[in-house]
Amino acid sequence: METVVSMQDITKTFRGVTALNRINFEVKAGEVHVLLGENGAGKSTLMKVLSGVYQPDSGSIELNGKVYKRLTPHISAMGGISIIYQELSVVNWLDIRENIFMGRLPLHKIGLISDIDYEKLNRETSALLEQVNLQAYKPTTLLGELGIGEKQMVEIAKAVSFNAKVIVMDEPTSSLTEEEVKKLFAIIRKLKKEGKGIVFISHKLSEIKEIGDRITILKDGNYVGTYPVKDLSTDDMTRLMVGRDIKKNYQNAEAVFGETIFEVRSLTRKDKKVNNVSFRLRKGEILGFSGLVGAGRSELMDAVFGAAPIVSGEVILYGKKLTIKNPYTALKQGIGMLTENRRETGFFGNFSNRKNISIANQLKLSKVDGIWGKTDDRRENLMAEEERKTLQIKWADAEQLTANLSGGNQQKVIIGKWIAAGMKVLIFDEPTKGIDVGTKSEIYKLLRKLADEGIGIIVVSSEMPELLGLCDRIIVMRGGEITEEFPINEASEEKLVKAATKEII
Repeated sequence: METVVSMQDITKTFRGVTALNRINFEVKAGEVHVLLGENGAGKSTLMKVLSGVYQPDSGSIELNGKVYKRLTPHISAMGGISIIYQELSVVNWLDIRENIFMGRLPLHKIGLISDIDYEKLNRETSALLEQVNLQAYKPTTLLGELGIGEKQMVEIAKAVSFNAKVIVMDEPTSSLTEEEVKKLFAIIRKLKKEGKGIVFISHKLSEIKEIGDRITILKDGNYVGTYPVKDLSTDDMTRLMVGRDIKKNYQNAEAVFGETIFEVRSLTRKDKKVNNVSFRLRKGEILGFSGLVGAGRSELMDAVFGAAPIVSGEVILYGKKLTIKNPYTALKQGIGMLTENRRETGFFGNFSNRKNISIANQLKLSKVDGIWGKTDDRRENLMAEEERKTLQIKWADAEQLTANLSGGNQQKVIIGKWIAAGMKVLIFDEPTKGIDVGTKSEIYKLLRKLADEGIGIIVVSSEMPELLGLCDRIIVMRGGEITEEFPINEASEEKLVKAATKEII
């Protein structure tokens, strides 16, 4: 197969920290080349060098037979490189055709006036939609009407419209259902047959075995090696990536669960997305919530946290009924929540690590709905350093923007924020989404430690192995209601699926 991109001895440093150390990476036409490594290993940095966003300190990039010391975004795009980031760059209030051809709408002249050639725009958009199996949608359909999986296909159509030779997919399945993943893989196989090179970045090792041809592994900014995917087991991948075997289960076999510390009674949301839900959480226990996408799990947690209005129900902490009007009042009373979309609702993108870690504590101590309070830089620095050590967060310094950290380290900053605020109950919604297996293991150990220390832990996850390996009890939801509840010794993937679809076991 023809090599379409070759990166040799790529080195990149940031403020004295080496992010990439003489990395070699190549992509061939018609292959899926997996890029694997822990969060912070250098995967995203390497792809930003390829896209021209970052300039390497040394090394070379061969693209279309021409050797470059560095690329610009324009040279990269014109050379056939297209990147689909984990946070999709779509505009919901524009239609499909406008998203695909944004900034390059076809024009035709009417006299002396140039106008958009809608006939050509619709024709080309329809052809692209057919290529990615979205022909059921009109070019004029608003992006906001599509699901996350379909939006991903629009991004792929956009990449194809640039006549891309290499398409980089960064965590493309992190928000997709199992059925959507199958559709995505079908498109990837189709692109392979057309001679496209696919760079596939994922932490889901079983998916890598299914879709990948070759795999390049990075660790701490260093090149580990490139291997045929068929020659490596998932355990091999883990050892090469992390440098150790990963524990599979995190339940405390000796735990004796104590009193009920947190309880929700007959909770119903105003929009009826959750109906008459009740559950209890015991001291020392990790309680999991399972179910299909749209089952009402996240919607339930939003209501508990005050992010969505309810019409009835009670939330009780240590026997005391709480009045939760909004997330601020939830925080003041000791309830914290790590949301599924950490970039949009987990931290402030323009805040430093120090500010993001200390903000919840400051709000908790503030007055008049958070309007009145004061900051203490010395206290903030101590707080940030304590959480950095406890959670082993990798950052350049406390003043670095959290937005510039890897996904796993961003999640650790968010966890540190809630720990520093001294929460009594923590809700984790998809806590390891887009996070590598090594960091997952660290987060699981941390959740178990917090539970053992008496903090109430609730975990919502779409990954059944995660729930089965971490939780002590699992509640299954469907259609905004609880359908089943399993002690961990009675739970299995089959039972969780059947309860989620309400089949009789």
